[in-house]
Amino acid sequence: MPELPEVETVRRGLAPTMEGARIVRLELRRKDLRFPFPEGMEARATGRTIVSLGRRAKYLLIDLDDGATIIAHLGMSGSFRIETGPIAETPISDIPGEFHRPRSKDEKHDHAIFHLESPAGVSRVIYNDPRRFGFMDVAERTALEINPFLYGLGPEPTGNALSAAYLAERFKGKAQPLKSALLDQKNIAGLGNIYVCEALWRSHLKPTRAAATLVTRTGKPTRQMDLLVTSIREVIADAIKAGGSSLRDHIQTDGSLGYFQHSFSVYDREGQPCRTPDCGGTIGRIVQAGRSTFYCPTCQK
Repeated sequence: MPELPEVETVRRGLAPTMEGARIVRLELRRKDLRFPFPEGMEARATGRTIVSLGRRAKYLLIDLDDGATIIAHLGMSGSFRIETGPIAETPISDIPGEFHRPRSKDEKHDHAIFHLESPAGVSRVIYNDPRRFGFMDVAERTALEINPFLYGLGPEPTGNALSAAYLAERFKGKAQPLKSALLDQKNIAGLGNIYVCEALWRSHLKPTRAAATLVTRTGKPTRQMDLLVTSIREVIADAIKAGGSSLRDHIQTDGSLGYFQHSFSVYDREGQPCRTPDCGGTIGRIVQAGRSTFYCPTCQK
């Protein structure tokens, strides 16, 4: 699944084309993806102006001028691409940008098309999803927090609400493994397997240790908790700057791949030397809740 940096990369790539544009027509080429499209979604969106593009956790939020928000999730293979100018001038199979992993250019996988008009001209933002594991929903902007997909999500890892004190309150008394606690979207929204592994390595914390061990007896965060929060912020910021991680299907809206995967310190590096200076350890792999966890047994305690 795309993680927060990948979705943020997509948002930033789409914003210049979509923000301020009028939806001349929303074309849905099938009745459903992972879930059915909301009834009346085409009519609701057609004629509306896109006020802004946002993101909550791993969800893309398309805010319309009538107070509605289209919630989009990329699933496992979903992607957006942008085409500008008359259709005849832009072949449907053309995905601009250089990338080294093939991506679907088959029109049969183009399931939703936003036909847009703005002062810059006409364009089409096309959602392509071969596996159809993504989905779209429509909700009132004022009711997003109670939407079934967004309800109960924790704070963003990039916002001020995430702090060592906040995590201490969430983790106190919990014997749950640290990695599992960090993947719980009710604790922190948007964190996924890759970036949790990387943040734990940066903060030298073992993924299997109990979450409560980062909280003092009086309920205060330890110095290790402070370091963990800093590491989470930094790894997410670095990944967004690099354009996300191109594992399996993720590409940016211009067709190019993100390159944070070239900076992985532990993820998918089983058997390779640890990059912590003077560590001398070797990256290992274990399975937690059905997911691969990569860490250094030597420097992560």
